[in-house]
Amino acid sequence: MKQVVESMRKILLAALVLSIGLAGGCGSANNHEGTGGQTGSSNSAGGAVEPPVKTPANGNAPSQPGDAGNEPSQTPSQPGNTGNAPSQTPSQTPSQNGNAGNAPSQEPATHTATAAELVAQKLRKMTLDEKLGEMIIAGLDGTAGSEQTKAMIQQKHIGGFIFYKQNVTTPAGVAAFVNQLKAWNKGNPSPLLISVDQEGGRVARLPGLLKIPAARVIGDTGDKTYAASIGSALGQASKLMGFNVDFAPVLDINSNPKNPVIGDRSFGTTSKRVADMGLAAMEAIRKQGVIPVVKHFPGHGDTSVDSHLELPVVNKTLAQLKAFEWIPFKAAVKDGVDMVMVAHILFPKIDKNVPASLSKTIITDQLRGELGFKGVVITDDMTMGAIANHFGLAQAAVTSVKAGSDIILLAHGYEDATTVLAALKQSVQKGELTESRINESVTRILTLKMKYKLSDAAASAHPDVSGVNAAIKKAVAAH
Repeated sequence: MKQVVESMRKILLAALVLSIGLAGGCGSANNHEGTGGQTGSSNSAGGAVEPPVKTPANGNAPSQPGDAGNEPSQTPSQPGNTGNAPSQTPSQTPSQNGNAGNAPSQEPATHTATAAELVAQKLRKMTLDEKLGEMIIAGLDGTAGSEQTKAMIQQKHIGGFIFYKQNVTTPAGVAAFVNQLKAWNKGNPSPLLISVDQEGGRVARLPGLLKIPAARVIGDTGDKTYAASIGSALGQASKLMGFNVDFAPVLDINSNPKNPVIGDRSFGTTSKRVADMGLAAMEAIRKQGVIPVVKHFPGHGDTSVDSHLELPVVNKTLAQLKAFEWIPFKAAVKDGVDMVMVAHILFPKIDKNVPASLSKTIITDQLRGELGFKGVVITDDMTMGAIANHFGLAQAAVTSVKAGSDIILLAHGYEDATTVLAALKQSVQKGELTESRINESVTRILTLKMKYKLSDAAASAHPDVSGVNAAIKKAVAAH
């Protein structure tokens, strides 16, 4: 009996010890859960226990005053406010510290359209007639605008004009003519391309300027700064009178002494001299905000026939052209030239059927494909004998666009422009030319106009060319 009592006493004692241990463990757990050790368990002044902090549904503690970029919570956060302090209303101002995930701004950020998007938007709004008009640069009649000129702009939507000697009088007269064209164009989708052949030497159209040396004279010095000075003068003079395109410089290499059309218009007889001097002039024109047009791809320097009168034939292989004639043009493409004029020359070893200006092999496969040119391709004047005597103007224009040309140059009179526009439109309607092909060219043209920030804003009514003449005089005197 005594042993039984002793055993029961030990069992009760063990149970008591176990009970005390369990009670102590529960109290420790509760203490950590409620107070986090000592921090926050009591007020240091009065020892009052603070109410437990309620965590919102998103798992984040509500922000306290002083949490930069977030506002104090007043209601639990709503689904979707991940990581942010719950707020009663959306933040009215953006976060000052730039932290991601803060309260959303009142208005979404606006998207700034890219140049490509702006061009695409404009293109979508254009009619077929407006698109085709962009692809024409036409010649002008007389020295002032007429009702016929106005109709070409407002009804035919012609995209640009070229001025020749017969269209100019004085600097003020030219500016007045240009400004009239621009004023008539206000209702059209894009500003006009106002162009001129202003190379210097024997190809000089602008009035009021001192005589500018021919390219050969400049090239013979080997001084690129001289070429740049003259190029700058060409650009300044053009811009003063309202022009935004200059058909210069010539990048043909004068390799044939019998060449009747290039000659001293070329900077020299070697590819390096022409590339060096030509690019210096090109860049200087471009810096004045005028579009330089390099010419005449793939090279007009080895012809013995004037393409204004007849169709020249050059029997060179592609390998020969790449090793010589192409070099200045390749350098210009690498330097970012925006516009290239293609020649009316037949290269039978490359394309035996049509001249370069109508050849898909030369324009699309070689100029765009091999050389990587992405800008605007313009033909030489399609009314020249090289085209007029061998190909019908209307069909030649269609063939040129199919080959990859963007702009058809028609130097004289309005009838030719009307004929070509009608032929292009009919070709689209028949499916011979697709509208997507037209869109490719118009996109390139609109992109070019946007790049140079062209507008139809009027030029000064009284262009002061004295500064340009002073620069020409200084450049010539130094050489």
